Amino acid sequence: MQQRSTQIDRRSFLKASAAGVAAFGTGVQLIIPKDARAAAKVVIKYDWLMSNGQIGDIVAVENGYFQEAGLEVEFSPGGPNSATVPPVVSGAAALGQFSETAQLFGARASGVPVKILACGYRTGPYAFTSKPARPLRSVNDLRGLKIGIQPTARFLIDAIAAKNNIPIGELEVVNVGFDKAPLIRGEVDAIGGWITNTQALSVVGDDRIDLLVSDLGLPAYADVYFATDEAVANNADTLAKFIGAAAKGWGWTHANPEEAVKKAVAAFPNMDLDWELKTIDLVLRMSFDADTAKDGWGAFDPASLEEQISIYDQIKQYPDGRPKLEEVYTSKILEMTAADRPKLNAPGA
Repeated sequence: MQQRSTQIDRRSFLKASAAGVAAFGTGVQLIIPKDARAAAKVVIKYDWLMSNGQIGDIVAVENGYFQEAGLEVEFSPGGPNSATVPPVVSGAAALGQFSETAQLFGARASGVPVKILACGYRTGPYAFTSKPARPLRSVNDLRGLKIGIQPTARFLIDAIAAKNNIPIGELEVVNVGFDKAPLIRGEVDAIGGWITNTQALSVVGDDRIDLLVSDLGLPAYADVYFATDEAVANNADTLAKFIGAAAKGWGWTHANPEEAVKKAVAAFPNMDLDWELKTIDLVLRMSFDADTAKDGWGAFDPASLEEQISIYDQIKQYPDGRPKLEEVYTSKILEMTAADRPKLNAPGA
């Protein structure tokens, strides 16, 4: 399992986005074949390596759901030095996926014309891990603890403090990297990271306590599918075919979790079979809840998006002005795929 970084530092993100937009220009260029029976080539740009957060997408390829929809889909994985926005804005990729909604808000605030299409995870997987000797179980425990957090995720602490009316000066924050050694050595009492990085977290011990930022009052969606305004306006059918087929992949994964993991690991050997089998239940709990049981996989609540934008605006994440709610999302693709997106709750719920 790959250690996933929190790539939502606003300054570095905007710098990469602006440079990429300047280099690529604008315009969406889906490859539509002359033969109507041939599949249309669609590239999706991810902002990290293929991992458990994309298992449903991988299954959609392996089970032929994209092909049935008339699409030839190519995954373009990201990584530490890979920019997500430029290929989507240039049209080299038809759509992309951000780790969390905060990235898209930052892009939109900087003038990049992108919108949320669907959200794979019901909450951001960023969590704080602690030990029973100095536990972080709720927002009431924040004061008095040393909180280790990566510099790129530092704004999350500011947002949590603002949401809970805690003066930021009352919290002790320590810059750390992505390994858990500072927590193990006792240099910090809690350390941040993605809860789905179960292999990395295992070194802390089975008695560890994981607390999602959503449990600290900070809402978010993750694995956010997005496209440009122009693509939504002119290529909605293709985007809907992609989201509809991906939704079927996630539905199959929900019904066949172990088989889905085996398909994903066979396709992407960088994933570890044993660890992915241990993680798949968590991935499905992150992907399905009471809202997806009602509205289908991939759904999101605009009211939650507005709350998120307002919190980040409160901590001055948008020096050029906050994005408007109607600019950051479209419900068009979800409406077009309503019949294809499975209405499922979390397993066992």
